[in-house]
Amino acid sequence: MYTRILVAIDGSAHSTHALQHAAGLAKGLSASVRILHVVDIGLLPYGPELSIDIDALLEARYVAAEKILAAARDSVKASGLEVEARLLDTATPVQHVAAAIVEAASDWPADLLVLGTHGRRGVERWLLGSVAEGVARRSTVPVLLVPMAGE
Repeated sequence: MYTRILVAIDGSAHSTHALQHAAGLAKGLSASVRILHVVDIGLLPYGPELSIDIDALLEARYVAAEKILAAARDSVKASGLEVEARLLDTATPVQHVAAAIVEAASDWPADLLVLGTHGRRGVERWLLGSVAEGVARRSTVPVLLVPMAGE
């Protein structure tokens, strides 16, 4: 049924839980797994008056992202699965992370997308947004949203 599972992670406990769920599913289905992390370049503070070293800030985000991917890749490999990991960034400062994930799923091509969900509601969801919801709305590939227990 599913042979190519793409798991989008952000380094949170929610995405780690979803990754474990996806690894178990992939093992049962003998499916390929690709882990994806997207660096959002649109959240960088711009402006010369800020006197912030944007290049250093961006580099720090990529270093952190590589660590997140390495830990995720190692955890899936430990379960005996072959796994690929990809680091992407939003293509433009205004591209939403959800759009980048959906595009990556289409390009691979994945036949299942797995994401953790933070279970945000109300004002918190409105202020912080929901990548999982954005992926579910945009994707033509089936999306499995994995909540943490108790949410």
